[in-house]
Amino acid sequence: MARNKYPEETYQLILDVSTRLFFEKGYERTSLQDIIDGLGGLTKGAIYYHFRSKEEILIAVVEAMSREHNAVMKEIRDDPSLNGKEKIEKMFAKSLTDPQQKEFFSVTPNLMDNPTLLAYYLKMVTSEVVPDYIVPVIRQGAEDGSIHTDCPEELADLLMLLTDVWVNPTIFSMSEEQMARRIELLNDLFKPFGIELFHEDMIQLMKECHKAQNEK
Repeated sequence: MARNKYPEETYQLILDVSTRLFFEKGYERTSLQDIIDGLGGLTKGAIYYHFRSKEEILIAVVEAMSREHNAVMKEIRDDPSLNGKEKIEKMFAKSLTDPQQKEFFSVTPNLMDNPTLLAYYLKMVTSEVVPDYIVPVIRQGAEDGSIHTDCPEELADLLMLLTDVWVNPTIFSMSEEQMARRIELLNDLFKPFGIELFHEDMIQLMKECHKAQNEK
């Protein structure tokens, strides 16, 4: 295959090939040479024109997955038929039932061993997910009485810190039993606010995500 003279097509091709390889082999076991071999004749220079490292490729893959997920979150956030409590619980349910969630856990390496990826993940959660989706919903819940708090912004930060970090198997290595205890504690912690994040079927999905992370 000749060098692609259209940079945007080359960029998308690199993402498509990398995504497939990350899903098939896992991020850690996929080399840049594997990606080059899948590009049909494009050179290493084609990759370095767009990405400085394999970490940057993974970030671009995750960003593409996040755009689809955020579209779903936006739809829930803007649904006039739901109160704040219903929205926040539906957001978490959708996050866990989204097929891409399990794929995300199967692709993403342990973030504790990858400071660049960990910093990117935390920045994405704190600067995009929390202010754009979680804060407005909790603020609505505080106003309509379905969520009991006088501090919606702080509750949103706490909720995402605990759910997206403390029980995230890509950050903390833990057994299924440890995860189950943390989830049970989270349910107890958020119950006074009127929020029940993890039902039994959602706990099972969390265990599947945990398994996917450990099988990489």
